[in-house]
Amino acid sequence: MNISGTTRVFLILGDPVGQVRAPEVFNHLFDKHGADAVLVPAHVPPEEFAAFTRQAFKARNMNGLWLAIPHKTAMVKLLDHCDRLGRSAEAVNAVRRNADGTTEGALFDGVGFTKALDHFGIPIAGRRIRGAGHLALYDTAKARTEKIASRLGAEFGVSVVSVPAPDPAGYDLVVNATPLGLKAGDPLPFDVARLDAGTVVFDILMKNQPTPLLRACQARSIVAHPGFEMMVQQVPEYLSFFGYDSIAKAVQADPSDVRALFSTS
Repeated sequence: MNISGTTRVFLILGDPVGQVRAPEVFNHLFDKHGADAVLVPAHVPPEEFAAFTRQAFKARNMNGLWLAIPHKTAMVKLLDHCDRLGRSAEAVNAVRRNADGTTEGALFDGVGFTKALDHFGIPIAGRRIRGAGHLALYDTAKARTEKIASRLGAEFGVSVVSVPAPDPAGYDLVVNATPLGLKAGDPLPFDVARLDAGTVVFDILMKNQPTPLLRACQARSIVAHPGFEMMVQQVPEYLSFFGYDSIAKAVQADPSDVRALFSTS
């Protein structure tokens, strides 16, 4: 890449940051399509996140941020504007600086996830989903999960409940949206033996493929998908958000090289 004084700089913030795949994908696309831009990872601990973010946006050529774990939620309260999905989930994937100097955040996880389900031919209408006819959420932070369930149900007019245990029995689609599986020795997020025979599992983790959860599902002949496609389908959303509409359209029309990058372990 030819980085110069005119290059638009974007950062992806995380703690840790070694697992992020976005720089290799987006820098490949910037280079391929002749965009004078670069995405750089930055390891920022939570206690320094707010101060770092405020300082970063003081650089006039720093045009936006990608957010990785655990900063997606913390970013919301620092924004001037936020899209509906970000407000509902109280989390964002990306932040841009508008022409008037204000910051605006957006969330693409849900959009990427539903587009991935379409890609795999998995319908969600009328389905019982643990993770749309009935949506159940489980997290060890019970009070937080109940709050999210209530907010999502009110915002989108669907049945969303917080359940007391991670029991996948009786659900058509089960999604692991936790970091369990990233570290050696992590327990499975739920008991795979409790899955119904026709259930589809989606594990959003990008690292350590195939994850322990995917291997356990394969042993039971349960259809299970890794998180790569969810990320592939988010790429055009990020590009459009940051003003690269022509690249976004090209990727949407043919995401094969992006898919190849994400699918490498």
